[in-house]
Amino acid sequence: MSLLNDHVVLVTGGGSGLGLGVARHCLAEGAQLAVMELSAAKVAALREEFGADVLVLQGDVTSLADLRACREAVLERHGRLNALIGTQGIFDGNVPIAEMAEDRLYALFDEVLSVNVKGYLLSARVFGEALQASGGAMVFTTSTAAYAADGGGAAYSASKGAIRSLVNQLAFEFAPHVRVNAVAPAGIANSQLSGPHALGLSAQKQSDIPTDAFLSMFRSLSLLQELPTPEDHGPLYAFLASRQNRIMTGQTVVADQGLLNRAVLTRGD
Repeated sequence: MSLLNDHVVLVTGGGSGLGLGVARHCLAEGAQLAVMELSAAKVAALREEFGADVLVLQGDVTSLADLRACREAVLERHGRLNALIGTQGIFDGNVPIAEMAEDRLYALFDEVLSVNVKGYLLSARVFGEALQASGGAMVFTTSTAAYAADGGGAAYSASKGAIRSLVNQLAFEFAPHVRVNAVAPAGIANSQLSGPHALGLSAQKQSDIPTDAFLSMFRSLSLLQELPTPEDHGPLYAFLASRQNRIMTGQTVVADQGLLNRAVLTRGD
């Protein structure tokens, strides 16, 4: 039996990168899938790839109206929701704050924290009742930047640390009916995280970094040398979203290829 048979699963931010890889894996595991995505172009691509069997909705995770419309569409089509998987996020360009104009910090903080944190908070509120009714699960996305410096700039790292803490609190508030967990990836091949408008980086993506340079940096830090794809993360999200997970809530699974486990100093021969 597939892991997500008889599960209605909604993936927010599922139009590209990690979210698309997770959505594809959930579908392969038997889920009745719905995807919410902001970009109209990505929505069109999703509908072309998945066809009529997958409910694809355009919406903004920072908008209560869009989230409510998504909830109503999912419930109208499927009558229930078993899992909410949140994968949306934006990067901050890893720009040190000392190199930013002071008057841009307000906009940067508001933009990054709005998508990366408020989007999850609003989603939990809007979909919480449906998930309580089904004994379901929330699975959100944080980052190794929540655990160690230099995984992003100050705004991104602060947002990812906030998500980790938010998961702890939501698990407490929704217990015992809803399991709330997170995944913290490190490097991801073909990451589509874009930069913030506040710094003029919205057209740039993490995948724009030259492949050789990114791989060299990744392999110098990680114990496992293969850079994982978005689809490689799918099994973690699928398990946490499924009824097979009967024992984990309030947890963040660090999927870092051993990045945080390496020695500070390399021993000599």
